[in-house]
Amino acid sequence: LQQARSATAQTEALLPLLRAGAQQSVHALAVLTGQPPAALNALLQPAAPQPSPQAGLALALPADTLRQRPDVRVAEQQVRAASARLAQADAARLPSFNLGGSLGLQALTLGALGGGPLLASALASGAWPVWDGGAARAQVNAQDAALAQARSQYRGTVLAALQEVEDALVALSSDRARGDSLTAAAAAAEAAATLANQRFRSGLVDFQTVLETQRSQLATQDALTSVRADIGSDHVRLFKALGGGWRPGMAGPDGVASPLSIQSGNAGMALRQLATVQVP
Repeated sequence: LQQARSATAQTEALLPLLRAGAQQSVHALAVLTGQPPAALNALLQPAAPQPSPQAGLALALPADTLRQRPDVRVAEQQVRAASARLAQADAARLPSFNLGGSLGLQALTLGALGGGPLLASALASGAWPVWDGGAARAQVNAQDAALAQARSQYRGTVLAALQEVEDALVALSSDRARGDSLTAAAAAAEAAATLANQRFRSGLVDFQTVLETQRSQLATQDALTSVRADIGSDHVRLFKALGGGWRPGMAGPDGVASPLSIQSGNAGMALRQLATVQVP
């Protein structure tokens, strides 16, 4: 009996720490949403089951969803801008032509203006770059090097994004497997605790056996609750890595979902598609 009381007291000693941590998390959520720390107390005060993420979230995502990340979009637009500057510098080396003209009526008096002859004139002009000591060619080379640098930065940005997504996918897959195992373990521990209580009432085992099975059951339930929280955090991490989240069937930034999927092991293929298709 004293052992049972001791175990109960030790468990109850954890409750104040858990309540304090939960309240601090509520305060953090309120501040994150731009509200005073106590603004969400009334909303989150009632006890509720632990929320579980959507079970149907796929572990294979359209590669184009990476393009909604702000850093990837910035890097892609920098490549496009560098490509435009290169084209501009190259066009400056070529001859340019201008065509101008005028169209009007000629009359000796104002009254005869409507019946006067129609006059038209046209003027064509052209310009050819003169020898500039190679300055124009050097400008083209400089812009070409800038484009190569922008392409390299784009690839590096996509690589970093792919790593974040793949790390999140690996963590999510691993925690899901842990959750399945712990769910089975929790069910077995509950059955063992029930059986131990029945055997204790029948006088077949002592209360120490009951305590041990209850401790095992509580430890398994605690681990299962923890891994469920980890799965939720993995979903948040994945949504952040994708630049805002992903839903099954969601189209890419251009309105059409890519047939290529990002999943553990094919990040290199996704990189080749993004680097080849999206970079001008």
